[in-house]
Amino acid sequence: MNIVTIVGARPQFIKAAPVSNALRKNHSEFLIHTGQHYDENMSRLFFDELGIPAPDVNLEIGSGPHGEQTGRMLVGIEKILLEKKPDLVLVYGDTNSTLAGAIAAAKLQIPVAHVEAGLRSFNRDMPEEINRILTDKISNLLFCPTKTAVDHLHKEGITTGVHQTGDVMYDAALHFAGLADKKESILAKLGLERKHYLLATCHRPQNTDDEQALTGIVEAFIESGETVVFPVHPRTRVFLKKFGLLEKMKQAENIMPIEPVGYLQMLQLEKFAKKILTDSGGVQKEAYFYKVPCITMRPETEWVETVQDGWNILTGSDKQKILHAITGFSPTHEQKNHYGNGKASEKIAEILNAM
Repeated sequence: MNIVTIVGARPQFIKAAPVSNALRKNHSEFLIHTGQHYDENMSRLFFDELGIPAPDVNLEIGSGPHGEQTGRMLVGIEKILLEKKPDLVLVYGDTNSTLAGAIAAAKLQIPVAHVEAGLRSFNRDMPEEINRILTDKISNLLFCPTKTAVDHLHKEGITTGVHQTGDVMYDAALHFAGLADKKESILAKLGLERKHYLLATCHRPQNTDDEQALTGIVEAFIESGETVVFPVHPRTRVFLKKFGLLEKMKQAENIMPIEPVGYLQMLQLEKFAKKILTDSGGVQKEAYFYKVPCITMRPETEWVETVQDGWNILTGSDKQKILHAITGFSPTHEQKNHYGNGKASEKIAEILNAM
């Protein structure tokens, strides 16, 4: 089978890595990078170091308004699909690249397979929620990471082609954790001790673009008195500077705003953090996989299992809730096997092999 895989950002390459490895044993794969997100860390070294297949083409779409960005992707993807005539298009997650790939394929009557299908935040103010709902509606194969995701699809009347495969991100977390252990320690570089610091990430517009929200988050970090390691997303840096918070952080003795780090270094920081504060879905799960308590600075999460098991708490951007979680939150239950056995990629490959 000839498969075209479409991704648009570094996290999607991470998820695609174990799946591509499983698929390429029996199928031909052509990998399109839309270039939705520019990432300086995605150099040749990134692919070589992680053993990830490099993209066959980069459309270099870049950032822009959602409609413009998605439209430009549709044009570029459609041209390639018309040329390659694949038997299947594989998309991941909930980005504009996901939606553009699914629409382009569906209009050409090429079957669509969606990895991470069925996730819902039930917050339609998030562009990602719109992307995942629409992608699920036009997909022929829906690879769900959890039973919760399957249940969401069934409630929406989607039952055909639905498979609970486990979470490919769990596959990746298990594999890449071993590589991270062999890499030079970023903790030593930053002068950190294991379990003696908090790790924070913040990049969602609902937090970064809102002065009150971002101020509450930063003030919580400062007032906690804990050492907070904060890899600052380029977009977040713009708003920190705009709201006068970057200088405020630099003056605080306990905050370590650093440049974004590579994937393996990020895994090291996650594994050995005392707690993690984030608005990222991927980081929430990695915290869970590595058994690190997580404070999610959003009012909702797609990964409800992490909250139900007591390893994740939702605070939004409220300063007092964040401070209370930093000082008082700790896991309340044993973790359960929600995300599979680390062989989701193999299960996806088996389903495609049987087609």
